[in-house]
Parts: sequence; C-alpha cells; structure tokens
Amino acid sequence: MYRFAPSPTGDMHIGNLRVALFNYICAKQNNVHFILRIEDTDKARNIEGKEEEIKAILQLFEISWQDYYIQSENLKFHRQMALKLVSEKKAFACFCTEKELEEKKEIAKKQGKPYRYDGTCEKLTDIDVLECEKPFVIRLKKPDKIIKFLDLVKGELSFEPENIDSFVIMRTDKTPTYNFACAVDDMLENVTCIIRGEDHVSNTPKQEHIRMSLGYDKKISYAHLPIILNEQGAKMSKREAHSSVKWLLEQGILPSAIANYLIMLGNKTPCEIFTLEEAISWFDIDKISKAPARFDLKKLLQINREHIRLMENSKLNEILNFEKDLANLAKFYTQEASTINELKEKIQAIFSPKNYLEFEKECQILKEILSNVESFENYDDFKNYLLQKSGLKGKNFFMPLRIILTGNTHGPELSDLYSHIKNFIHELARM
Repeated sequence: MYRFAPSPTGDMHIGNLRVALFNYICAKQNNVHFILRIEDTDKARNIEGKEEEIKAILQLFEISWQDYYIQSENLKFHRQMALKLVSEKKAFACFCTEKELEEKKEIAKKQGKPYRYDGTCEKLTDIDVLECEKPFVIRLKKPDKIIKFLDLVKGELSFEPENIDSFVIMRTDKTPTYNFACAVDDMLENVTCIIRGEDHVSNTPKQEHIRMSLGYDKKISYAHLPIILNEQGAKMSKREAHSSVKWLLEQGILPSAIANYLIMLGNKTPCEIFTLEEAISWFDIDKISKAPARFDLKKLLQINREHIRLMENSKLNEILNFEKDLANLAKFYTQEASTINELKEKIQAIFSPKNYLEFEKECQILKEILSNVESFENYDDFKNYLLQKSGLKGKNFFMPLRIILTGNTHGPELSDLYSHIKNFIHELARM
C-alpha cells in the first residue's frame, strides 16, 4: 500500500505532486492500492476548498486512488492509541508550560547544547498526575535503543535515542501532533511503503518509534526524495510562482508535460519524452539521485511543446476551444510558442479583426481578391495568383498579405503556414 498525504493548507507544490506521482507509479507497478489521505488536523491553517482542489489536480494528472481518508475522522483512534501508551507506561502526561520549556531551551542554547526534554513529568506518580489540574500534553518516552531504517534513496539511516527525545504525541486540546496522527494512520491503513520529501527524514524515526511502542511489527519501507532547487540553486520557496502546480497549469502547461518533467527530474529515464502510462513500465525508485534536483522552467517548456505536438487533434481542439479544427495550426506554432496560452494568443491574432492602417490600400485590394479566391493546394500557386490579380509587388504585397493572414507583421514563413490556414482564407478576408 502506498499513500499520498497532503495538507489542505495551500496550493499544491511541485514537490508534493512529484511525491504523488512516484507513490502512484509504485502502487501501479506492485498492483496494490494507492491511498489519498487529507491530513487536516491543523485546523488553524486549513483553507476551505483546498481538499477538493487537491482531488481535482490529481484527477487532471490521471492519478486515481482506491482508498480515501480524512485524518480528522480518525481522532477516536488517535486518542485510543495514546491512552494505550499511557496505560502501558510508554507515554506520560506532561504539565510543563510553554514558558517553562522556553526557559530551559534558552539555558541549553547559552550552554551551546541542543535542548532535550529533561524528564520532569516522567517521574510523576499516578496520584500526582490525578491531583494536578494544569493542562497537559502527552509525551512518548524516548526509545532505549538506536532506531535504524533503510531508505531506498539515501541508504541505511540511524538515530540515537537522545536525538529522538521524549516528544509530544497529544496536545493539550486532546488532538494528535503530526507525527502521532501520521504514524497511527499509516499503521491503521496498512501502508507498506512511504515515499515523501527528505524534509521528513527527521520525522521517520519518531513515527517508527510510535508504531513499535504500539506493538506494530509490520515493516514499512521508505524513500525520502531530495529537495527541488530553484534555477539559482537555492531551495525552492513556496512563494516562487512556478513552484505552484496551479500556477503552471494556469500558464497553459499540460499536465502530461509537468508529470513527464517531474518524473525525469533527478532521475535516470530511458527517454526524454514519455507519458505517465509509459513511465509505469520502467520507473525505478532506486535510480533517483541522492543529490537535490534543480528546476529548469525552459526545459519544462520544451517538454510541453513536445507534448502539444504528440497530443491527439481532437483533444487539442477541445483545450484550445475555438470551435474549429485548429490543432495542426497550433502544433505548427509550437516553433515559437511553448504553452497553450501562447498558442491561443497566436491563433486569436489570426482570427480577430486586423489593424490595416500601415497598408490600408494594399490590404483592401488583397481582401477583395481573397474573399472570392478559389482554393489552391500549394502556396506558390496561391501567391502567384494574388500577385497577378493585385498588381502589388515586394513589401507592398507580402507585408499586407501577412497582416491579413496572421494579424502580425512578423512570424513564420507564409509558405510554411499556408497549408494550415488555406481552409480559412475566405473567413480571414472578412476580418
């Protein structure tokens, strides 16, 4: 079982989408279920509607799930598991206030030591706990041995008990912390492999410790993916526009191209251009590089052009939404446009009213001829007929003709463009 567990707290980041793609691919390869779990226990940061947005984005990328969970709906299980740990003396009530803890952290900082919980409340007797009326959290006792696990990307990792510490698993409001809810849910949902970003490496030993403390003995394997760097080589920030999947889609970059690029990023792939379905046949999580991958928008745009060219004409016409067959024209324009938005602008200029001020007289002559011109199979016959009929020459012929046919004074060779617009000549003459 593989899972993707996003929080509904903001736009989906390309790092999140890469995690979703890798988990989905591995689930398909192993013929097991793919779980979508919305981790919504941080009520203060949740944004209304983000849950549905996450689902819609995954569907756009043809990522389907067999099991769907809302983390907050598991609250009763989180509380039961916490109670079990307390009753077995593996966890304890901690009454230390934020102020007291901050003071201890400050002392440790001045001494140049990392702060570790000093066990103040771990030593309380049952009667002390019962008689204390202060709010409390529940802490899990730190492990008594090194916690090791094999990472499919990073190799074997180990953590000393001191570095795991006695950490909080339930807050004062009786809701679980991230690590506790996540560990319990993965256990309840029978997750067998967790692929996620390397920012979670420090969470993994805590989650392993939680499940071991609960007596869970099924093995979970891990793959922590290196971070994505921006084009300057620094860690990509969520504030950078192109880190947002929603932004990339809004620019007119195809889901298939984004998936292609993210699967290829920091990976050894047998070819550069491929579909998600094709990637399922050869993807190997072991081949992911240990080094951070640098995002390159120019490379993504080049891949997007290729995916536009490979798209079925009926699908491309549906996306362009011009209510006429312009797929081949759009594919032709990928030589100078990289996104669906840019292609729409090029096509819109062709099929919109034109500005004829500079060559008004010449344009009127050509438009008159074009409105009744017969269909010519090739450009040379078409051009020679217009030259003969109009009496125009040189710039006074080619420039107004280009304006009539494209809406621009510069662009691709008309001889190359002609085959894609010849069926619309009468319509363009009326613009």
